[in-house]
Amino acid sequence: MSASPYRHDVTPGVTPAEAQRAVSAALLWHLRILAGWQPAAGADAVRALAAGFEISNTEHRLRALAAGPRRPGTGGLHPPPYRLGALATAWTRLARTRTPSELRAVLTASVWGDPGGDSAAAVATGMRVSAAVRLATAVPDGERWAAARLALLVGREVFVVGRRMPDVPARRAARLLGSRAVGAGSYTDFRQALPAAAGWLLKDIDEAADLWRAEARWWNAVERDGRELLRRSRFGPPPVVGAVALLCVDAWRTRGALELASRGGGPGDWPVEVLGAPG
Repeated sequence: MSASPYRHDVTPGVTPAEAQRAVSAALLWHLRILAGWQPAAGADAVRALAAGFEISNTEHRLRALAAGPRRPGTGGLHPPPYRLGALATAWTRLARTRTPSELRAVLTASVWGDPGGDSAAAVATGMRVSAAVRLATAVPDGERWAAARLALLVGREVFVVGRRMPDVPARRAARLLGSRAVGAGSYTDFRQALPAAAGWLLKDIDEAADLWRAEARWWNAVERDGRELLRRSRFGPPPVVGAVALLCVDAWRTRGALELASRGGGPGDWPVEVLGAPG
C-alpha cells in the first residue's frame, strides 16, 4: 500500500478499517480532480458516480446523532466525514442537522428527495435508490449500471433482510425496475419481472441467499464497460465515466484485499467471481 496511489493516508499501525477508509479517501480525491477539469455535464456525471461518499457521510451523521457526543469505547470520536468539495450536493446542510427528523427534512428539500423515513435503514435505502435513479439520468451509458445495482439493493432489502421498502423509495425504484418487480411477493417473481437493463445481473441466481454473487458480477461488468468507454476517442463524458469506473473497481478490489488480509487469507482464497477479470 505504501508504494501505491493509496499511500497518502496509509501509515504503519493503521487498522484494516482505517486503511480501507484511506483507500476510499484517495479514490474520492482522484474523482474530485477529474470533476474539476470537466464542463458542467462531465462534472454532473462524476458527482452522480461519487454519490456513495455523501451517503456514507450521512450514515455516519445519523449514527453520531443517535450516539450523542460520546460513544462508549471510542473516546467520543466519530470518523471524520469525507471531504467532498464540489462533488457534494447537500452535505453542507446535512452536516449541520441536529436530529434525524431535521436530516430527513434537508434530504427531502434536496436532489436526494424524501427517503421515506428518518431511521438509519430508511435513510440509507432511500438515498441509494435516489442515487441509482440519478445515475441513470446523469451518466451516459449509466442506466444499465444503475438498474442492475438497484435490483441488487431491492433484492437484498426485501428478500434477504426481510425489510419492506418504504412507499416513497419504492415508487422511485419503480421508475427503473417497474412496479411489478418492486411489488413482487417472492424473489422468483421479482427476478422474472425485472427489465432487461437489470435482469442480466441476477441471471442464474435462483436464490436470494446467493445475491452476494451478483455483487462481483456487477463490478466485473462495470470494469468491462469502463474499459470500453475509456477507449472512445471523442469529446464528451464517456471517457471520463470510463476512467471513474476503473478507479472505483480498483478501489473496491483493494478494500477487499485488505479485508481478506486482515482475516489471514491470501490470493488463493479469493472467490473466482471476485478475481475473474472480464473477458
